[in-house]
Amino acid sequence: MLPEICHIGSFTVYSYGLMLVLAFFVCAYLSSLQAKKENMDGDQIFNLFFFIFISGIIGSRVFYVLMNFRFYLGHPLEIVMLQHGGMAIFGGLIFGSAAAIIFIKKHKMNLLKTLDLVVPFIALGQAIGRIGCLLNGCCYGRESEFGLYFKVFGQSLIPTQLYSSLLLLLIFIILRLKQEAKHAPGQILCSYLFLYSLKRFFIEFLRNDSPRIFYGLTIFQVLSLAMFFLSLAIFIRLSAAKKR
Repeated sequence: MLPEICHIGSFTVYSYGLMLVLAFFVCAYLSSLQAKKENMDGDQIFNLFFFIFISGIIGSRVFYVLMNFRFYLGHPLEIVMLQHGGMAIFGGLIFGSAAAIIFIKKHKMNLLKTLDLVVPFIALGQAIGRIGCLLNGCCYGRESEFGLYFKVFGQSLIPTQLYSSLLLLLIFIILRLKQEAKHAPGQILCSYLFLYSLKRFFIEFLRNDSPRIFYGLTIFQVLSLAMFFLSLAIFIRLSAAKKR
């Protein structure tokens, strides 16, 4: 764990925030390069990523605060302390998706083509962000003698942050390969929703930071199931549209 990278005078560089900023610039840059390869406006895609990034952070934080409402009710100043961690990715996906659709519609871009372009790099951004979680000590796993020692907990825990990062990197590679190959509009988007929902559903069995609320499942597993069926619905609709 390394929650603080360094101190510059009175300014502290936090690993969690640094990884988020790094994720944005790496993914926005790579997606703008890919846009140019596909004869799209790279600057516009960069701006889209910025819009998604800000909305995603807000949504992730809002969702996390709502899930831990009692704590933040007693500690309201902690709501803006992002350096302490506390992001719920499903809130980010909801807010980020809504922001993306608004941006794409406003600038009259092709919806499915644009989403197919950006989602592989969103997976890469998530992979980088999970390294921030590992350094910060949040999103931790269950106690295990084969885990990593987390000083803040005084225990050896399963490094679910690292497992998530590696799986998201694998998802990024798979999506990029599909992106470079011939594919139908919306196929990359469906693949991302499908793969991410499976990843999150199974990784939750190893995590120990969310209560079991429904037949031994966490809220994120329930949401993962919803995302899984959403990806199937989109796939079926796109397939039907293609046949017509």
